[in-house]
Amino acid sequence: MSRHQPPVILSIAGSDSGAGAGIQADLKTISATGGYACTVLTAVTAQNTCGVLDVFPISSGHVAKQLDAVFTDFSVIAVKTGMLFNTDIIKIVAAKLCEYNPQWLVVDTVLASTSGKTLLQKKAINAMLDVLFPLADVVTPNLIEANILIGEEKNDYLDENQPELINKLQGLKTKAVLLKGGHSSDQENCTDVLILPDKIQTYSAPRVVTSNTHGTGCTLSAALASYLGQGFALEVAVEKSKRYLTEALRFSTSWRLGEGHGPVNHFFDF
Repeated sequence: MSRHQPPVILSIAGSDSGAGAGIQADLKTISATGGYACTVLTAVTAQNTCGVLDVFPISSGHVAKQLDAVFTDFSVIAVKTGMLFNTDIIKIVAAKLCEYNPQWLVVDTVLASTSGKTLLQKKAINAMLDVLFPLADVVTPNLIEANILIGEEKNDYLDENQPELINKLQGLKTKAVLLKGGHSSDQENCTDVLILPDKIQTYSAPRVVTSNTHGTGCTLSAALASYLGQGFALEVAVEKSKRYLTEALRFSTSWRLGEGHGPVNHFFDF
């Protein structure tokens, strides 16, 4: 029996009662990709494949206690954040990350659900930009979130290769941006763009035609944290995460779980 010890990856995010996104998707993804998942819950949602019905945020004090509990007992090497919901939670998460200083931080910029439910209060966006982004090794917005982050709430930039959008994202106070292309108009391929201060790298895969797309952003960012925690360089970790998500989508195409956008198949390789 192998005695290999998996790297400890921490997800700080909200729950999903349908288990396709949020903490539940992160647990599945990290486990499937070779990490050991710990969790800190920021909010409880009433949610299924059709949308988010309600959100109950956890107090920032209890979020702090959860973070202390994990970091004082586990050697956390990589962290991903998902739904943080409000300014108080963002500030306490940032403070604890500075205190415990994990090697890697992936920030998934969860702003709203596909159905339009607010998952980050609008007044908390500046806190994310000013307090959390500078700590991150990579942030992972989709095209709609990227527009909001650069102040273009009319979604003027829906092409992941648009130079002006890339230039503005390079100006954010963070080390790298992985711009996800799932919302682009390209029906043939899905292209993600890794934006670094000195270079741009693209990752393209044929677009998988399926309604089972719930939790894809959570899954990609959790896989990225897992692979970074296993020692892969950022560019390689992005490539492996992209491949993992594409296969999880492909192996879910025959599923009919729920009445809306179903989950991906996190354990396709088992």
